[in-house]
Amino acid sequence: MAAEAHSEQASEPQRSSRRFPRFTRDTARPEGGGRAAPGGRPAPARQWPLLAVMGGVAAGLLLVAVDAFRIGTLLIGLSLLAGAALRWALPSVGMLAVRSRFTDLLTYGVLGFVIVMLSMMVQPKPWIHIPFLDDIVHFTVR
Repeated sequence: MAAEAHSEQASEPQRSSRRFPRFTRDTARPEGGGRAAPGGRPAPARQWPLLAVMGGVAAGLLLVAVDAFRIGTLLIGLSLLAGAALRWALPSVGMLAVRSRFTDLLTYGVLGFVIVMLSMMVQPKPWIHIPFLDDIVHFTVR
């Protein structure tokens, strides 16, 4: 009789808990998160998209540090836009892939665009002038 009860319990489906596990055993890799070059290459060559974007941002920060603010921030924004273009165009971008392709494109693209626009509007002598932003500033500063 004990064997029958044991076999009935074994045949019933196990209920899984709705709680998250205490320890995560594995994670899903982001889409496009594989190596950008074959595994036999040295580490920097496998991560060239990320290094290209980081190199552009570092060069922009260096220009900002030597008092070329407008050009430096423009280079930072363009580097982020290049990161969005690489994420869109390449099937595998290494560690440049952080989340899904859509989220990465949106994040890199919006941040890059905003930084480029702000660098072109910075005072003195802005390169572009957007009239409705003047109205917003005048409205909020009163």
